[in-house]
Amino acid sequence: MCTRGSNWTAARGRSASPLPRMTPRQLVQAWVEAFNRADVDALASFYTIDAVNHQVAETPVQGRDNIRQMFASAFASTQMHCIVENLFEDGRWAILEWRDPSGLRGCGFFHVVHGQITFQRGYWDKLSFLRLHGLPLPDGPQGI
Repeated sequence: MCTRGSNWTAARGRSASPLPRMTPRQLVQAWVEAFNRADVDALASFYTIDAVNHQVAETPVQGRDNIRQMFASAFASTQMHCIVENLFEDGRWAILEWRDPSGLRGCGFFHVVHGQITFQRGYWDKLSFLRLHGLPLPDGPQGI
């Protein structure tokens, strides 16, 4: 549902973002650069105000401010680095295959509309991530 505001502006074909409009591939390249700098403000700026980031090992996060907080919490607890293995574009989608220096691998799907991410889904092995970074393991199979 669109309401007047940033989504209404974007729905009319103009980006509400102060950033120059990028293709999905360009946007994800810039996203990776911001991620590798742990720049949560830059990362948040790539998302629409009501975007959803669903890392399938976690509960979906909705809203730019909540996504920003998700990144801030993650970077506060561990150092992360994304090495691009492959980056593809198909229409409004960018598909990122990545690895980190420890060998953890994953992929992300980014739906980009009017130069901003409206939806992101990521797949990675949470248990391996926690072990690699020395973070506490969840109790039982539901926590993984």
